[in-house]
Amino acid sequence: QLQLVESGGGLVQSGGSLRLSCAASGFTLGYYTIGWFRQAPGKEREGVSCISRTGGGSYSPDSVKGRFTISRDNAKNTVYLQMNSLKNEDTGVYYCAARSSYSANACRDGNGMDYWGKGTLVTVSS
Repeated sequence: QLQLVESGGGLVQSGGSLRLSCAASGFTLGYYTIGWFRQAPGKEREGVSCISRTGGGSYSPDSVKGRFTISRDNAKNTVYLQMNSLKNEDTGVYYCAARSSYSANACRDGNGMDYWGKGTLVTVSS
């Protein structure tokens, strides 16, 4: 069964850091484009970081550039999202998703991603 499981969310103070993990089972993450997305209450889902299988394609919005970093550990079949200098507006449910090929549009809004995890909640407090 193909599955993605996120972990690492929690409550953190503004300015703090968190590292989210996305572990895959049933398929090899190294062959896929991986994206991290978030959805805040009352807002649409948005992509926050995305990387292609080879690393040649990537995406991150200006709102997180310089603060969020996506990385892979293919040996562990896991992708990470390191989040630094967190702000209140980073609060939301964070999801990882996988797609067999790179798509900038899919990385921006998640439409067209093939597999999704159930999400992990990140709450940033003042």
